[in-house]
Amino acid sequence: MHILKRPRRLRLNEQMRSMVRETVVTPKDLIYPLFVVEGKGIRNEVASMPGVYQLSIDNLLKEIEDVAKSGINGVILFGIPDNKDERGTGAYAEDGIIQKALREAKKEFPNILLIADVCLCEYTSHGHCGIVQNGKVLNDESVELIAKTALSYAHSGADIVAPSDMMDGRVYSIRKILDQNNYTDTAIMAYSAKYASSFYGPFRDAANSTPLFGDRKSYQMDYGNVNEALKEIEIDIEEGADIVMVKPALSYLDIINRASSKFHVPIAAYSVSGEYSMIKAASHNGWIDEKSVVIETTTAIKRAGADIIITYYAKDLVKWVTQAGCV
Repeated sequence: MHILKRPRRLRLNEQMRSMVRETVVTPKDLIYPLFVVEGKGIRNEVASMPGVYQLSIDNLLKEIEDVAKSGINGVILFGIPDNKDERGTGAYAEDGIIQKALREAKKEFPNILLIADVCLCEYTSHGHCGIVQNGKVLNDESVELIAKTALSYAHSGADIVAPSDMMDGRVYSIRKILDQNNYTDTAIMAYSAKYASSFYGPFRDAANSTPLFGDRKSYQMDYGNVNEALKEIEIDIEEGADIVMVKPALSYLDIINRASSKFHVPIAAYSVSGEYSMIKAASHNGWIDEKSVVIETTTAIKRAGADIIITYYAKDLVKWVTQAGCV
């Protein structure tokens, strides 16, 4: 006898749907990005990213307190110095903005994971992620300073350093210098498949890091390539990366999925500024429901295989998924 298949039985109501839901976003999946500036009492909203702020350290600590209360595991910090130069010396200065922020945050919140983005672009006067000579971004000379920056962050209290520059060999150099200086417990989260994306515009407003000339296509990845991404990830794992990242997230769900299937390390995905700002703009105009779209897209990132999701919506997501009964 033929039995009519009725999959809708398990979609009858929210109680049934939540019971059989295969993919669930939880606070422990999320990392919250924060931008820190010099000064005191500063909370400057980023025009292209409503709800995102450049924060002085005193206000940064208030944000981290909220993160701790929400159950989110950690934050990733981006520094905005008062002064920049051609070699990005503020990135590895003992009194650099990130170094000071890390020391204060670690003292106040020892149980929050502190991740420090490691790059020179916020600190160089030209806005590129390395040393520039005759219009060319130099690889090996840049790696030396990037590794120096990572060591400085580890010394200041970073639990995880996250090189985002996409220079060849930087993971090896960072792991080597950390181990030589007894920071063997400091983890590396490598931006391994970081694409030269058009979705970074609002971030560059927030971090004041738009290149003064050219673009970053000679070191960030071509958006048409898959095998190259897998090669980059494999190299970073071989060089000592503990976590690998795909960035951006929504346009590269296939890369997240391929990486998750191929490699047995935690996969991070960065839901970038352009993704955030598009949803904010569409929501502001009444074209979409912000909350449901954010939950849906973040679930898609996790469903694709991401273990860790960096998102500007982290704090909101915790409230929304709890209200929706998704946790």
